[in-house]
Amino acid sequence: MALLSVAPLHKPFTTSGHHPSSTTMPTLPVCTPRKTVTPSIIMCLTAAVSDAAATRRIANHHSNLWADDFIHSLSTHYEAPSYRERAERLIKEVKEMFTEIEDGLSITPLSDLLSRLSMVDSIERLGIDRHFKMEIESALDYVHSYWTEKGIGCGRESGVTDLNSTALGLRTLRLHGYPVSSSVLEQFKAEKGQFATSSIQTDQGEIRTIFNLFRASLVAFPNEKVMEQAQIFSTIYLKEYLEKIPLSSLSRQIEYVMEYGWHTTLPRLEARHYMDVFGYNEMPWMSYVNIEKLLELAKLEFNIFHSIQQRELKHISRWWKDSGFSQMNFVRHRHVEYYTLASCFAIDPEHSAFRVSFAKMCHLVTVLDDIYDTFGTMEELQLFTAAVKRWDPSATDSLPEYMKRVYTVLYETVNEMAQVAKKTQGRDTINYARHAWEAYLDSYMKEAEWISTGCLPTFEEYYENGKISFGYRISMLQPTLSMDIPFPHHILQEIDYPSRFSSLAAGILRLKGDTRCYQADSARGEEASCISCYMKENPGLTGEDVVNHIHVMVDDLIKELNWELLKPDCNAPISSKKHGYDICRAVHHGYKYRDGYSVATNEIKDLVMITVLEPVPL
Repeated sequence: MALLSVAPLHKPFTTSGHHPSSTTMPTLPVCTPRKTVTPSIIMCLTAAVSDAAATRRIANHHSNLWADDFIHSLSTHYEAPSYRERAERLIKEVKEMFTEIEDGLSITPLSDLLSRLSMVDSIERLGIDRHFKMEIESALDYVHSYWTEKGIGCGRESGVTDLNSTALGLRTLRLHGYPVSSSVLEQFKAEKGQFATSSIQTDQGEIRTIFNLFRASLVAFPNEKVMEQAQIFSTIYLKEYLEKIPLSSLSRQIEYVMEYGWHTTLPRLEARHYMDVFGYNEMPWMSYVNIEKLLELAKLEFNIFHSIQQRELKHISRWWKDSGFSQMNFVRHRHVEYYTLASCFAIDPEHSAFRVSFAKMCHLVTVLDDIYDTFGTMEELQLFTAAVKRWDPSATDSLPEYMKRVYTVLYETVNEMAQVAKKTQGRDTINYARHAWEAYLDSYMKEAEWISTGCLPTFEEYYENGKISFGYRISMLQPTLSMDIPFPHHILQEIDYPSRFSSLAAGILRLKGDTRCYQADSARGEEASCISCYMKENPGLTGEDVVNHIHVMVDDLIKELNWELLKPDCNAPISSKKHGYDICRAVHHGYKYRDGYSVATNEIKDLVMITVLEPVPL
């Protein structure tokens, strides 16, 4: 193993206390105008169009990439019953593989634990775990009982000194809500920031061990120094490895995980990638696991879900066209992209209402974002905000023509989703939705006022308002209530704004989104952003300095969000928070390389092709 030493991470932002910790904010001054800007000057910062009443700014976003005719021309033969029947037979055979593991065919305690963990890990990465919930629970209960009985898990006191099974166990158990401490990694620490692997491991085994250490380090909580050390060490080690060796199944897995990590990966994208690299070297000690059948089942499930995606996508496209949005050339048309994100993490076929609702909500948010930030006048925005607060079809009487249809579609869509939620939740939830929309549009009005006056608010004021104006709450609330998971009031309070969980998720997306959008927004006359507000209060910093600061802040907030999701909490189980967490991951994915919602012609377009439009070859 390479002898590596590491330096501590520089942290311009700090967190304090134990779980959950909070990012410390400075006391900031009140809002002051950045400069005097007249409306005519603002218009010059971007393209402008004129009508009889006003000169309007437009952002010149590229048009819709997915024509309605093209979407409705899609077809697939994977709806045929024969594919589902074959998948059901394979599910039974994979369950028998679990039984063989439980029957104790492994020779040593280590191989016994590793067999169970590896089976669970592979099934989850292949995207077929929903069929094996009982088997997975049984396997992890067994591992956890061994873990707790020995105090430090698979550690030296049990006679097994193995970093690989410890790291994989820590990651897998933690993600399933088991109370496991990262302190089990302490026993493997060596000098100068290194971690010691087994002396009897092969080079390939050592690399896989460090790979699993890296994967475990990504699911860190606040103030876990050993996890930070593990991530630094494993990152350096794996980068050096990738530079030296030829392309292989393992190297491709490492490249994928190092590229997307945990918080920007998507289960369906990961499954599609893993199918191409999954092979016999994954579990060589488990001869009774039929790799070919696991892989066949994964591909069948991928393609059967592909047929469901096509039906739902046609519904979304028809809704988009019938709504009249297709005629609006000043807004972004990203309904297909938003549906793709939803179908990449909500991969249970039964969650159709969630996927469709998420796509519609996100598209509505985007339309309103373009109206409030660029196209609409202050008077029009005030009228629209008041109309939404009235919540009556007749409120369109006071609106300009282009807003009438937007209001009607918003009103009808929100009410339709409330009816779906009434069936799943057994109560009327329309007031939840109305309050969320009112707060959302109020936050937009505040930003519109900043734009019209040239005011640059304090960082704190902008950030708190921005967590609402980003639209995370809107995209999460009604789609989540459409699922067959119970959300009584006390649980809803744990995930809805202003809960700590919701605030963290919204904060991550606001900060990350601003790092990708602030330059284009500024060119359109939208001066306020996390970057510009922070720079105003820290005049010695460059834009690059502030972006780096915000990246560190986002990393800290992700650790806090991990804790909020996975902490032992009888009031709000993981299942009630997981979709809200995954929305944050999915939207974050769109900001990985650029603002993928304004420029959807690159990575997001590829995501649509790979995960929605193209089946995997059988």
